[in-house]
Amino acid sequence: MTEKPGQPVPPEPSGGMSSAQRQERLASLSPREKLAALDEQAELGGGQERIDKQHQEGKLTARERIELLLDPGSFIELDKFKTHRADDFGMSGKKILGDGVITGYGTVEGRQVFVFAQDFTVFGGSLSGAYAEKICKVMDLAVSTGCPVVGLNDSGGARIQEGVVSLAGYAEIFYRNVASSGVVPQLSAILGPCAGGAVYSPAMTDFIVMAKSTSYMFITGPDVIKTVTHEEVSKEDLGGAQTHNARSGVAHFAAEDEAGAIRVLRELLSFLPSNNLDEPPVVATQDPLDRRDDALKTLVPENPNKPYDIKEVIRAVVDDRHFFEVQEHFARNIVCGFARLGGRSVGIVANQPAILAGVLDIDASRKGARFVRTCDAFNIPLLTFVDVPGFLPGTAQEWGGIITHGAKLLYAFAEATVPKLTVITRKAYGGAYDVMASKHIRADVNLAWPTAEIAVMGPDGAVSIVFRRELEKGAAREELVQTYRNTFANPYKAAELGYVDEVILPEDTRPQLCRALTMLQNKRQEVPQRKHGNIPL
Repeated sequence: MTEKPGQPVPPEPSGGMSSAQRQERLASLSPREKLAALDEQAELGGGQERIDKQHQEGKLTARERIELLLDPGSFIELDKFKTHRADDFGMSGKKILGDGVITGYGTVEGRQVFVFAQDFTVFGGSLSGAYAEKICKVMDLAVSTGCPVVGLNDSGGARIQEGVVSLAGYAEIFYRNVASSGVVPQLSAILGPCAGGAVYSPAMTDFIVMAKSTSYMFITGPDVIKTVTHEEVSKEDLGGAQTHNARSGVAHFAAEDEAGAIRVLRELLSFLPSNNLDEPPVVATQDPLDRRDDALKTLVPENPNKPYDIKEVIRAVVDDRHFFEVQEHFARNIVCGFARLGGRSVGIVANQPAILAGVLDIDASRKGARFVRTCDAFNIPLLTFVDVPGFLPGTAQEWGGIITHGAKLLYAFAEATVPKLTVITRKAYGGAYDVMASKHIRADVNLAWPTAEIAVMGPDGAVSIVFRRELEKGAAREELVQTYRNTFANPYKAAELGYVDEVILPEDTRPQLCRALTMLQNKRQEVPQRKHGNIPL
């Protein structure tokens, strides 16, 4: 059972004047005066009273959000005067220009983007057939012109008074989300309630940004859940920004407020190309390509069981030490995000030894796979830092499908055709070594630090199996562990076999990666012709 999306139409829209009264007033105006009056009506949306209420709730209006997102003065609005066509349930006299969504295009840092912003002051932002047509128009234009599309969501769902017309409108949007996927970047900001069918369009976009305290996403709300399952839960715990960033992984960013959410959107766009045929933008940097960082010399502890923060490695290597992390609060044992090397965008995937020793589990595999496929779709090179002891054991993981979920990450790395750079900083054990962008699944350049341990398993576990009889006869475990470590748990055997291209000093990591990325910038990889692969979902 699902909660009914949508909201009843408020009794009196737009400043207390009916549609008939507005038409009568407009008829007496000159053409220029009429255009000015219509502009004023459209820009007021649901009226000043509802705008004030929006502000009282700590929310911006749809137009204010667009102004924050786009470069000043660049917004060109489309379908400004469009209204719904429903006459049932008393709707004929309740037509508001724009019908609850503002659509158009403008620029972000000089690059063209298309945008739609749902206006909660008009019928609670509920979606009608005309409203959906407006969104579909900008989505079609985005694809045909090769530009990103940004959705600023603040809607209670389908407009109940339009019935199946509203549902059809959602389906038309969903279809375009799928058709646009991997063609142009699709970004969603959740800036209010998002319930029922309204959550599926954002869920099919590339990134979701939520604002703390004011945005929610759920299929069924707290009232319905209480009725059906007798569970009591608040809106915040059920579908708030922290819930979807830390627990479900549905969202990718949690901003403190709406202005912060829009800043995230702008920065995110700076790493992405306009479409799948373009290269990501290059940003000038004063950070030397040959910069060496001596802090990396001692970052990895001598004791292989001690943790360290892989983010320190990332920041030491990338341009200006700036790392833009994605899904920071979800599956923290793997780190994903964007940075630049020599001004060029790179997508970074890294095991995090400071959390669960960097082990791969269900959530980490899902998170990594999704990010890898996004980067590959938009021509963003992949940089992988490896320190992984394996996959997390246990019944919860096995029964939860770790085999299938782990295969998603393996599939994503193997499928990717963008330049792939890999640095093994410490542990690379078992099947997890293969999964994390190894040479065997066609990573282009694989580097290892002297501290790297590349083996089927860790020395302690391996000795218990390989030297079981010797141990039973009283052989010294410490000596056997050291023998195994010297023979297998180092990068040199892999380097002998060509599985590692070079063993490098940690402080030389940035220069080595910058050179490799430059070498690979014209990489071309042909793949067999097919409709699409069958990723293990």
